[in-house]
Amino acid sequence: MNWLKNFVKPKLRKLVGGGKDIPDNLWHKCRECSQMIFHRDLEKHLHVCQHCGHHMRLPARLRLQMLFDGGEYKTAEVAPTADDPLKFRDRRKYTDRLKEARGATGADDALRVAHGKMGGIGVVIAALDFGFMGGSMGLAVGEGILTAARLAVVQGSALIVISSSGGARMQEGIQSLMQMPRTTIAINEVREAGLPYIVVLSDPTTGGVSASFAMLGDIAIAEPGAVIGFAGARVIEQTIRETLPEGFQRAEYLLDHGMVDMVVHRHEMRDTLIRVLSLLKNQGPPGKVLAMPDAGSGAPADPEKGGAPSSG
Repeated sequence: MNWLKNFVKPKLRKLVGGGKDIPDNLWHKCRECSQMIFHRDLEKHLHVCQHCGHHMRLPARLRLQMLFDGGEYKTAEVAPTADDPLKFRDRRKYTDRLKEARGATGADDALRVAHGKMGGIGVVIAALDFGFMGGSMGLAVGEGILTAARLAVVQGSALIVISSSGGARMQEGIQSLMQMPRTTIAINEVREAGLPYIVVLSDPTTGGVSASFAMLGDIAIAEPGAVIGFAGARVIEQTIRETLPEGFQRAEYLLDHGMVDMVVHRHEMRDTLIRVLSLLKNQGPPGKVLAMPDAGSGAPADPEKGGAPSSG
């Protein structure tokens, strides 16, 4: 018997009037501690359980609002790609799954690309949304990463990628797998331009996404408790026929073994990213270049004239 559904909800409906229906999404259950959290409290705490600290999955739209100054940013247009290149169908048509995901998230695909300021520093952010078919990577996500990388190069901005994905999108077959080298090349363009590339690893980051752009960051920052890896723990155990250590593939385990640089609470993520950006991108004016004095004169260089004064 579900106490909330069968007892509490009918009492509330009777209290506010039998004709008024009560939404089902007012309360959310934490999957770690099973505590019920009111939806306003959940939003206030950035989808972090205030009882146990569990970091729930956060939609890409809310992540962008959380990170940019004042929650203000501009979205970048991503070139359109083929919706269903293989005419794929399993139990349902792939086009029907896309239509359902777009209606639920309000996005064209799993990746949102935006640019703006963080702590006054120009930045491009590409955020994956697990709510869109598990944040899976297909043609559109590959095109989005390429767009974000080239926009960062044009603007001379840092690139931040927020990963939350189950891996490559099976409905696009080999074309989804080809996004792994494609996104790697895009990240290399950012590196060649001498710009910072930071990755925020959220729960989960697995499969082809972790095997490509998600693990190439100059700085890798993970959220507490995030699952990060390639294959699932159960698959690994069945393959090697050994029991994996406790906490395997969790953010804290990867930190202890040197796979990530920091594990940062979501409430501290924005301040941490701004601090890292301020270290990687020098925002101050360049210093004066002083010319060296002539070898035989022994006189100091004149900084105003850009060289050593004449000896007479």
